[in-house]
Amino acid sequence: MPRQARVKSRSGVYHVMLRGANKQEIFHDDEDCIRFLDTIERYKIKSQMQVFAWCLMNNHVHLLLKEGNEDISITMKRIGVSFVSYYNQKYNTVGHLFQDRFRSENVESRRYLLTVVRYIHQNPVKAGIVNKVDAWRWSSCPTYYSESPVSDRLLDRAFVLSLFSTNLKVAMAEFKVFNEKKNDDDCLDDKVNERRRLTDEEARLEIIQLLGGLDIAQVKALPRLNRNNVLRKVKAVEGISNRQAARILGVSPNLIFKA
Repeated sequence: MPRQARVKSRSGVYHVMLRGANKQEIFHDDEDCIRFLDTIERYKIKSQMQVFAWCLMNNHVHLLLKEGNEDISITMKRIGVSFVSYYNQKYNTVGHLFQDRFRSENVESRRYLLTVVRYIHQNPVKAGIVNKVDAWRWSSCPTYYSESPVSDRLLDRAFVLSLFSTNLKVAMAEFKVFNEKKNDDDCLDDKVNERRRLTDEEARLEIIQLLGGLDIAQVKALPRLNRNNVLRKVKAVEGISNRQAARILGVSPNLIFKA
């Protein structure tokens, strides 16, 4: 069955989500996160789109965008192709990084726009990764809270804050209250529900249980096919990152990525 065409947003605003294929990690270190944000910024400038909110999780991304001088699908394709090229070159891999095409929903009202901003910023809190929305470095929340943010060409916060007050300090104070309010927002029918990242000790216990009678130290000495089979099972354990698994098993991160 052919894919159904996206319904155009009358406002030009979209809540967009990208997720890793098979729930795999998209970002393994700070360099990956920075590169992804730089890529968005580059194509934001080229397409003249606006970015109202963003949040990078380890295996998915949320963006709140206003379409620029080209269709949002074209802009997102440019972003995806550019980042995947960087990723495959850095990690010496091939194939798909993102699951299918990006998901999106139209944001037609100012009220829902604010709901989506809050939903995006609260993602790391609801996932149990941090206790406060502004404690997550890889979201637009800290910039919203900063009275004098460093030069930030990525985020367009003026419009969102203007919905609270024409006075910047008042707007920021009211936005903070709204942004941290407890809620049951469920935008984009997102069922990713990323689990809290396990500590190394928790991850080690999970791996030991998965290996059965096999010792952790024996994994790297297994024949290639057997080893890859074990690594794929480890990768499937929620809450364990690829780099964390590599540390515990004493193997190269590339072996984990390619398994």
